[in-house]
Amino acid sequence: MDSTNREAWVRLASLADLETKGCLLARHDAKRIALFAVSGQIVACNNRCPHEGYPLIEGVMAADCVLTCNWHNWKFDLKSGATLVGGDALRTYPVRLDGDDVLVDIADPRPDTVVRDALAGLADSFERHEYERMAREIARLGAAGGDPLEALRQTIRATHEHFEYGATHAVPAAADWLALRTEMAGDEGAALATLTEAVAHFAWDSQRQLAHPFTDDVREFGAGALIDAIEIEDEPAAVAQVRGAFAGGLGYADLKPALARTALAHYQDFGHSLIYVEKAGDLLASLGEDQGIGEAVSLMLVRSLVYASREDLIPEFKSYAPALAEWNGKGWKAPRPEDLRAGRLSTILGHMTAGSAGPLAVYDAAMQAAAWQMLHYDMNYQDRTTGPVSQNVGWLSFTHALTFGNAVRRACADQPDLWPAGLLQLGCFLGRNAAFVDADQDTDGWQVVEPLAFVGDRKRALVDHGEFEYIVACHLLKLSSALEEEFRARDSVPWAATAAAALNRFLASPLKRKHALRAANQALEFVRADG
Repeated sequence: MDSTNREAWVRLASLADLETKGCLLARHDAKRIALFAVSGQIVACNNRCPHEGYPLIEGVMAADCVLTCNWHNWKFDLKSGATLVGGDALRTYPVRLDGDDVLVDIADPRPDTVVRDALAGLADSFERHEYERMAREIARLGAAGGDPLEALRQTIRATHEHFEYGATHAVPAAADWLALRTEMAGDEGAALATLTEAVAHFAWDSQRQLAHPFTDDVREFGAGALIDAIEIEDEPAAVAQVRGAFAGGLGYADLKPALARTALAHYQDFGHSLIYVEKAGDLLASLGEDQGIGEAVSLMLVRSLVYASREDLIPEFKSYAPALAEWNGKGWKAPRPEDLRAGRLSTILGHMTAGSAGPLAVYDAAMQAAAWQMLHYDMNYQDRTTGPVSQNVGWLSFTHALTFGNAVRRACADQPDLWPAGLLQLGCFLGRNAAFVDADQDTDGWQVVEPLAFVGDRKRALVDHGEFEYIVACHLLKLSSALEEEFRARDSVPWAATAAAALNRFLASPLKRKHALRAANQALEFVRADG
């Protein structure tokens, strides 16, 4: 970037005229500059309020050179240039007098200064989660010639130690937003919107959380040592392994096989672990791993793997371990999708192990069953206001089966020996969701003609999703991205039509995210049962 010092002094007004009127709006090319005579001083600033662009010449100037924008009460000290109330910085201009001439230096600041200030402003916007300001600061960064992706890199570096339990949906969401950004590169607004979403999700998930620093210990990396440390939930030892890997010149690709293996070591964390591991690779492929980004993302992942809930250890999924032990790679009886979408978990897993010689056929049957279950989700469970906590099952429970399946196929393409764990854990989703479907409902109206085109169109429409909750927008994007990737991965996906219909119904249906009465009734029942 150009870092030379430049001055461009121009006459914008006469001192006598300015002192008589108190303020003047001056124009020079595209610039609109507000001039004020106050308490014996002449000050100048951009006439556009940096908040929403309203004219500051219509504001109120106090004797101490504090200018108030009357639209939203933002206040600026024009002597120092500081924003006293509000967020974004206001551009001020140097002023000098030459006789009766008021001269203003209108030279643009150095690009590297603009980039630096935009990144500082972006970081400052996180405390109050000023979403629109985030977009403005990223836009300023790009307009000055900076790399817009540096906004996300800085965000990850600044926030990764504020995730108390490690990676959240912010990681896979960022990967998918950046992929959509690349796809829509010709649309400047869409490109900025997708990047802002990625940045804002990290900012939101880390908001109000104290820093939880990772240990500084460094150990020589060994994949087995990393796996063992995560298995016994020893975060310091696992972190030391990650630090050792990066200190030794390795990168995320060297860690990923071990991380994928630990993610599938248990049916855990509702499938998030493997999704995060896969999508982290996509994220780093977009951002690069320099300046600590690769290490920061890896540390977040390791922490989340250490703290992951291990659901195969609870009674509901007690049949998982025996089924995994039974998988021998010799079964040629491929399961039918209808055998996997209903019934006891042990029965579902039994059908899957019977086809162990053909993992891709088992995968297709399981994904067909998962798509069918989502298409037939009984929304009464979303709307009810009573009942046990175990039946608090909503749309997102069904989307996770499909996004987890996408992660399984990707992981097993790299490490085929992970197919048994990945497929049987996908079966655990089927067993969990089987009780919450209405098989008799009419779903013909949700069918689409061209599944791939439909999914792609719905994904691109998410650039203006309208959802306040990042977790909701994330699931919409994550599901549509996973389905599109699956449909493109092979010439023919036998479950594509069912999955596209399920997505269609999901997008067209209400998504109840707050259950005030249900929470109250369940709280009362819980307290009554305390004994």
